[in-house]
Amino acid sequence: MKVLVVGSGGREHALVWKIAQSPKVTKIFCAPGNPGIAQHAECVPIQSGDIPSLLEFALKENVDLCVVGPEAPLTEGIADIFKDNGIRVFGPSKEAARLEGSKARAKALMEENGIPSARGNVFTDPEKARAYIREQGAPLVVKADGLAAGKGVMVCGTVEEALEAVDRCMVQREFGSAGDTVVIEERLAGGEASYLAFSDGKTVLPLPSSQDHKAVWDGDKGPNTGGMGAYSPAPVVTPELEEKILAAIMRPVVRAMAAAGHPYKGVLYAGLMIDKGEAKVLEFNVRFGDPEAQPLLMRLKTDLVEIMEAVAEGRLETVRLEVDPRPAVCVVMASEGYPGQYPKGMRIKGLDKAREKEGVVVFHAGTALKDGHVVTDGGRVLGVCGTGDTLSDAIRRAYKAVGKISWEGAFCRSDIGRKALAPRGPRVLVVMGSDSDREAMSACAGVLKEFGISYEMTITSAHRTPERAMGLARGARARGVRVIVAGAGAAAHLAGAMAAHTTLPVIGVPLDATPLQGLDALLATVQMPPGVPVATVAVGKMGAKNAGYLAAQILGCSDPEMEKRLAEHKEKMVREVAEKAEKFTERG
Repeated sequence: MKVLVVGSGGREHALVWKIAQSPKVTKIFCAPGNPGIAQHAECVPIQSGDIPSLLEFALKENVDLCVVGPEAPLTEGIADIFKDNGIRVFGPSKEAARLEGSKARAKALMEENGIPSARGNVFTDPEKARAYIREQGAPLVVKADGLAAGKGVMVCGTVEEALEAVDRCMVQREFGSAGDTVVIEERLAGGEASYLAFSDGKTVLPLPSSQDHKAVWDGDKGPNTGGMGAYSPAPVVTPELEEKILAAIMRPVVRAMAAAGHPYKGVLYAGLMIDKGEAKVLEFNVRFGDPEAQPLLMRLKTDLVEIMEAVAEGRLETVRLEVDPRPAVCVVMASEGYPGQYPKGMRIKGLDKAREKEGVVVFHAGTALKDGHVVTDGGRVLGVCGTGDTLSDAIRRAYKAVGKISWEGAFCRSDIGRKALAPRGPRVLVVMGSDSDREAMSACAGVLKEFGISYEMTITSAHRTPERAMGLARGARARGVRVIVAGAGAAAHLAGAMAAHTTLPVIGVPLDATPLQGLDALLATVQMPPGVPVATVAVGKMGAKNAGYLAAQILGCSDPEMEKRLAEHKEKMVREVAEKAEKFTERG
């Protein structure tokens, strides 16, 4: 059979690479393609948005299946046009593609069907949008309704930033007609994940989880991009959470589209925010993500063409997905200046050496040929992918291949996949001297739960079980613990005993266990010898609660998501105090 793939980026290279492995395929065309795609397919000089020319070519060449990579032609109705002319298409109809083409439409569908997402509203009047922003306060997310080349979503930490975002969309019309309508939502906290599934309008067949890295710099710093790398699987999506995602998000969307008369056929991408074991939708995409497609397709063992045919023919229930259990990672190499202005035409060196590495595939995203040499032709230039028995091995292989490739101004993030390597044990260890301390120390646990911090609470004594206390302290770091909270009364040597055997920060909570009302425990806790520091915040239940907050702030020093949650909590406290003060103030 003949297959036409529409598009020219890293996603399309990965699609062509996987389709080429199917024994069913005799010929692959790609329009317009790139030099990497040309290794597997015949590149056709037709732009992905030129639907009439694409149709004319497909009819002339008797194409059996058209696979659409980018979102723009899908939202323009390429699937409907090709189907009307007897050509099978992998991709949703124009109406179904509005899930991505109109964020307002997606918002309405989620609200109508109880699909979890951020609280927000839709505006066509800039003045009403500004009034809503002032009423709600920051942080907020402002989204241009239509397609804006991945740049129409603005995360705003202040009211001023949100107002400016509305002006960019609706007044300056920076995104053209895409910004005539805006969606304004609360900013969700947590960790992001990408969840993709095939759908034939009835059946939902999920792919493995993955996680994108949107920000341009290490540590999720800097402006958002189209994606600087991805890996699969994403540990944040546990088996239990995956069931929730399918039951509360993916299947309801497919049912809703079918009920509306627009069955969803293709791959459905849900960008999710995961917080405290729950998932909320950030956005829907109606095609494979880029760069998520690269590691996902490297792990897929089932014939992709068989899946696509089943989707097009409405028989996806007959397909069983087989996935390589080994993790995969994609590191994006970009041009200097991206995601802003960047030069083109830089000669790329080392591609052959990188491809020689075991378990490595290099996907071209923004490349061209010039005088027989591969040169840069985009912001995101290459997706260097590796697989391995462990995620660490996959990351090592990908970065080793990255090290073989160079061009003037090339850069990449150095921390792709690092989040998944973090120890998955408790981040805070809460210890107490006896069971009678549990009630007070539960106040600490309550704060940790509020911020979504994993913790472990146990009993140990500096006097009665010193070996256990020492073992807990010495083994804490290896288990992923980053802060220890120790509560005890009377002599209160527990915090000091823990601090003597670890380099982790220790917060001591002196408890009221004697007629001295905790003063004895307070003095015992704070009087540590040099080199054995213990932080102390207050006595009793209040001290335990503040110990939880201090632990969160310590974690927030290296965790941007925790920092966001803390800032939001502080802002909430300020608002609550202001509201109480307003109610309390008597007016004459």
